[in-house]
Amino acid sequence: MTGASPEAPVLDIRDLTIRLRGRDGATLLQDVSLSVAAGETLCLVGESGSGKSLTSLATMGLLPEADLEIGGGSIRLCGEELRGASRKRLQALRTTRMSMIFQEPMTALNPVARIGDQIEEVLLIHTQLGTAERRARVLDILAKVNLPDPRAIMRAYPDQLSGGQRQRVMIAMALVLEPALLIADEPTTALDVTTQKQVLDLIRTLQKDRGTAILFITHDMGVVAEIADRVAVLNAGAMVETGSLQGVLSNPTRDYTRALLKAVPGLEPRPARPDTSAGFALELDGLDKTFGRRGIFGRGREVRALDDISLHLRPGRTLGIVGESGSGKSTLARCVMQLEAPDSGVIRVCGDHVDNLHGASLRNMRRRIQMVFQDPYRSLNPRVTVGETIAEAPINYGMPHAEALALARDLLVKVGLPRNAADRLPHQFSGGQRQRIAIARAIAVEPDVLVADEAVSALDVSVQAQVLDLFEQIQAEMGVAILFITHDLRVAARICDDIAVMRGGQLVEWGPAAAVLTASRQDYTRRLLAAAPGSHWDFARFRPFPVRAPDMTGIAAPGRPA
Repeated sequence: MTGASPEAPVLDIRDLTIRLRGRDGATLLQDVSLSVAAGETLCLVGESGSGKSLTSLATMGLLPEADLEIGGGSIRLCGEELRGASRKRLQALRTTRMSMIFQEPMTALNPVARIGDQIEEVLLIHTQLGTAERRARVLDILAKVNLPDPRAIMRAYPDQLSGGQRQRVMIAMALVLEPALLIADEPTTALDVTTQKQVLDLIRTLQKDRGTAILFITHDMGVVAEIADRVAVLNAGAMVETGSLQGVLSNPTRDYTRALLKAVPGLEPRPARPDTSAGFALELDGLDKTFGRRGIFGRGREVRALDDISLHLRPGRTLGIVGESGSGKSTLARCVMQLEAPDSGVIRVCGDHVDNLHGASLRNMRRRIQMVFQDPYRSLNPRVTVGETIAEAPINYGMPHAEALALARDLLVKVGLPRNAADRLPHQFSGGQRQRIAIARAIAVEPDVLVADEAVSALDVSVQAQVLDLFEQIQAEMGVAILFITHDLRVAARICDDIAVMRGGQLVEWGPAAAVLTASRQDYTRRLLAAAPGSHWDFARFRPFPVRAPDMTGIAAPGRPA
């Protein structure tokens, strides 16, 4: 591996300024300085729009030149100035001396090319290795990132792998030429806690073996606590503070950093709310769902996505569904929404059967159950104004157009946006604002049940806290029951009254949040909790958690539906 001298950092950014092109172009990044040494991990944190990704794209030479320009400063990689380097030189440096792992591997990988061919392409472009040597190198790097049966993985397409496996492929591709610098841009955001831990452990192990410098971009302070040596905090394009991990987490010097840390939800469950409502808003009884799947080894097999799932949810309460990828969480949500028909079992809303409906009956059921998806930008029509989007469902159920638009404006105010936001398009809003719009759309028909499927997983911690507060506000005002699906145990602790843990399509544990999170009797649940990044740290109090034995006093599991 080619690297800097022992005294010089691998990456050295000084006074970097980035602005929009044009005479009056706004400054997006102002005088940012940071450095990363060999074998060191620097975590770059901050809210959406703070300039984290701009910094990484400028380093890689991937800024969109038609829109943005570097207005000043220096970027040095192993002592070589990158600002002003030719496209040919930057292309030669990518993968050989600096590489990047992106947040969503499914969009970064070519869906119609085999995994082996995509990694081999890097070697074909940047080395003089022969075919046999290239294939041997691909097999070797796939083995080093702990993928099962590298030969089968080489022949597989991206859609045949799990999310964690795809992210391992991206790590393999980034490290196959042993670069001096690895930039990881939110590489674990969409992963469940156990897969996330495996990926973080893998990055640390490979770093130790190779002495790689890592610039790790994240909004997850739990991940920061697990992997960082040093932390740099960005806000609105300016560097707020930098320091050691221990220094920043235990003694933040700036109000902005303290606010970021206090916004991180803890693993301690919310105070229990009295369960006073009569009857159930949602009942699931004996739900089963099996899918057929063709594996990467060419053999067909059946996957039991749901195996005799029975749960209930009372009005005005929140039930969290947690578990690893493939546990059946999203299949459960799709069956509740009747986007998938269960093979067997019963679904009732306020006592009425809503399973296996068709036509007008299904249409009427959808008024009673609404859904908030993970990515609001993909679920909102980019060509339709926000007001028309929110008004669509009330209009479909008979409300006059003018009245529905007036309702849409009122709902925008309710979710914390101005009334005139109704006249704008989705792309004119931030991610957090778009999720507020999605919530307004979901509550427009006053549903009995709201299904939230990873509704805050892509948001930074401060925006996440605001959206969780909004869910609670809506619930308090409308009495809606919320089925909240999440892989983030901190979020579950923050918002859920009860928690159900799923694994391999089965219900492992179900009970009050306090019972599940602080006094679980199930090994699998305890492993999930132990895998949660930063579980040892009390971010709001700027200190590690004291070690204490779980208290089982007064905790009882909820009864099953009568």
